[in-house]
Amino acid sequence: MSFLALAPSSSRIQRTLRQKKSAPSGNKGIQLKRYIDKTLGEGDLREAVRLPIGEDLNEWLAVNTVDFFNNVNMLYSTLMEVCTPATCPTMSAGPKYEYRWADGVKVKRPVAVSAPKYVEYLMDWIEAQLDDADIFPQHFGAPFPPNFRDVVKTILKRLFRVYAHIYHSHFQMIMNLEEVKHLNTCFKHFTFFTMEFQLIDKEELAPLNELIEPIMCGR
Repeated sequence: MSFLALAPSSSRIQRTLRQKKSAPSGNKGIQLKRYIDKTLGEGDLREAVRLPIGEDLNEWLAVNTVDFFNNVNMLYSTLMEVCTPATCPTMSAGPKYEYRWADGVKVKRPVAVSAPKYVEYLMDWIEAQLDDADIFPQHFGAPFPPNFRDVVKTILKRLFRVYAHIYHSHFQMIMNLEEVKHLNTCFKHFTFFTMEFQLIDKEELAPLNELIEPIMCGR
């Protein structure tokens, strides 16, 4: 059998691997991004997620959401050779949890799709939200929509599903690639942030409860 037949097509790679997103423009965006990088660099993830004194909550949610999108995008891109429609015909997180795709606009009724197709749809959808200046203002100080927190919650809930799929279906490959520490650090940061601002409902976290509980308990 040809290895080329097993590899993801170049068109699928181009669709799924996204260009890194930047925080909203302006000095404030640069300052907040530097603050995140500094606190992460110091290894204090709990401190890194807290809203800096005097900062706007929506701006903080926006900058971090862009960061989490970039992190998941890069992590998943390393798995595209093994996460294919053949190996992952459903978007799942172990035998108990299966995720179906719907965006409420183009796809109103949830449909079963393969894991790579789910991630492709998800990244397309998130990019559309991040690029919409009416949802994610491109300049600091511009108003956020009344439903901004709900949009952020939906984005992060769906990014969590990618983490859940990676841990349940591709952890061996993560080990082979020697990316375990990076994956765990990204997920720990993501968990602290979503818990700090109560952005993902408890029942959604069930597939990774065994990871989340030690993280929150400091073990």
